[in-house]
Parts: sequence; C-alpha cells; structure tokens
Amino acid sequence: MIAIDTNVLLRHVLQDDDEQSPKASQLFDLHERVLVTDVVLVECIWTLSGKKYQASRDDVIKLVGDLLGEPALVFENPQAVWAALNDFQADYPTHDAEGKRWKLPDFADALIIHKAKQTAKYWNETLQAVYSFDSGALRINGTRQP
Repeated sequence: MIAIDTNVLLRHVLQDDDEQSPKASQLFDLHERVLVTDVVLVECIWTLSGKKYQASRDDVIKLVGDLLGEPALVFENPQAVWAALNDFQADYPTHDAEGKRWKLPDFADALIIHKAKQTAKYWNETLQAVYSFDSGALRINGTRQP
C-alpha cells in the first residue's frame, strides 16, 4: 500500500498538469492499494469547492462517488465516508416557513460526525452527541449545539 497527498489526488482527479497528472495517475495503475486519508479527502474537496475550481455540491457528490468506486483507492474508514456522502447529499429542506435560507451540511462536517460515530463504535462506547456550532452540521442526526 502507498498513501498520497492532496496534491497528488488533485492532479489525478483534475488532469490539469501535463507533467504531474500522468505521474499521479500512474500511481493508481502501479499499486493495488492507494490510501486516501480523511484529511486528504477533505482537503481535496475544500480545494475543489473554493474560488479557483468552484465545485458544486453535485460535483462533490460525483467526485466522492467516483473515488469510492476506484478499485485501487482505500479510505481510513470507508463506512464513515459512505455515511458522510449520504448525509451530504440528503434532501434537506433549504428554507424555513418564512423563506429564510437554511445552511446545508458540508462534507467535512458530515465526515467528522460519522468518524466520531465509527470511532465510538470501534471503542465499544456510546456516543452521546457530536457538538457543533455549525448550523449545517446540526442538521445531521446525532449532532447537538453546546
């Protein structure tokens, strides 16, 4: 197994650099298992969602789904990534009765919450809650405001 940094994953996904992109993609071809840590996945999504690339929620959903489908890729906790993707793409109401826009959960918050749930389960502990001030994160089951 090898592990890759965010910049390698981005070059593979974007295919935007004539020199680096083929080298990044070759790693996926040469190795049976390529580890993408949670930090790398979140940094990748954060970068793609930023000003330069402006990836939409649908783009992020497609990206994570595609990465989960790549045979060589392995994740720290694939169950948490799947659960985070499910919460990220859930059909949450976007406005209240007065028309005020509600914040949607972002992928990083969803992954934080599901990693906490999976970690508690692994440790055979009961997770009482994940506390957050983020109004989007608070929409995910098991999250509370302090």
